Amino acid sequence: MRESKVTVKIPRPLYRKIQQVVEDSGFNSPTDFVVFVLRDLMGEADEHTPAEFKPEELEDIKRKLKNLGYL
Repeated sequence: MRESKVTVKIPRPLYRKIQQVVEDSGFNSPTDFVVFVLRDLMGEADEHTPAEFKPEELEDIKRKLKNLGYL
């Protein structure tokens, strides 16, 4: 069974940056890129098991979010 999807709103300037990244990569769309990044950040953790991150992993996540314009 295919999972349903939801809409996530992001700032338009960030979306434009993502579009530029997608043009120069193997991703088919900005959505594919965002899903890839979020899965990478979340580590495909089980929905019922809270993710526990090491301090180094948290710093890496914060750095990635800052680079994406979220922090």
